[in-house]
Amino acid sequence: MQRYRFKKIDAFVEGESTGNPAGCVYMPDQNALSVEEMQQIARELAGFVSEVVYVYPDEGHMGLRYFSAEREVAFCGHATIAVMYDLIKNDEALARDPIVRIHVQGRELLVRNEIASTDSVFISAPPPQFLDTDLTRDDIAAALKIPPGEITEKNRFKLVNAGLATLIVPLTSLDVLLSLRPDQKHLREFCLAHDIEIILVFSEEVSIPENNYRTRVFAPIYGYLEDPATGSGNAALGYYLMNAELWDGQMLRIEQGRSMERPNIIRLVSDASKVQRSVFFGGNARVRIEGEYLLY
Repeated sequence: MQRYRFKKIDAFVEGESTGNPAGCVYMPDQNALSVEEMQQIARELAGFVSEVVYVYPDEGHMGLRYFSAEREVAFCGHATIAVMYDLIKNDEALARDPIVRIHVQGRELLVRNEIASTDSVFISAPPPQFLDTDLTRDDIAAALKIPPGEITEKNRFKLVNAGLATLIVPLTSLDVLLSLRPDQKHLREFCLAHDIEIILVFSEEVSIPENNYRTRVFAPIYGYLEDPATGSGNAALGYYLMNAELWDGQMLRIEQGRSMERPNIIRLVSDASKVQRSVFFGGNARVRIEGEYLLY
């Protein structure tokens, strides 16, 4: 039997929102668990958390890996928010650093420590890739089980990878967005057939006036239909908006989820680089359970 420090942490919690749960396993080194053991733990936690993040020391920084119940995940924004907020808040040395560096799949990402000022950490999303797709509006509408006319022609749908290959679909209204009820099995087959990891739908109409956009995110290839609060998907939306010259990089507040009155909130901001501007997604986190995970 092996014992590992474990926490269940909800990310992107604001007001009465419920956030998005992540399982966090704290490892003494990157070889403490095999890939099969990491997948086993994630499978055992299916339905309890969306993903499990494994964190370990890595060349003076922190290394992170992510698993859903079905597979390893290239990048998981809400789990990164959860574990880094927890580490920085509870480590005096890290808490003094305005910037913390983390390693994800051989890539260095930045964590901006704003816990003292805004009770948040902000994570730099990987640089974007705008991917080619031969999908049509009719194809996407059929996958989402909506009439094609409910996908607006004002802004084009695009496939953007900011950690995960994200199909970004603009919808005509908040009512259309909140009424979506796609079929998980059908949507999973659609995503696998077109090399899509998650689907983000968005509306310019919001339920709370101080916010800028409303999104919902579907992730059927990872073993569940909907993700309630998403860092990587909303970061892809940020790059999408910047590419379309619809966003100047100043702070955005993104509502996410099915609840009209109590959406989860993801913040986006961009740096001032003239070469390759990075999108940072941010939020806070709350520890719900902590103890040990016993792996037999």
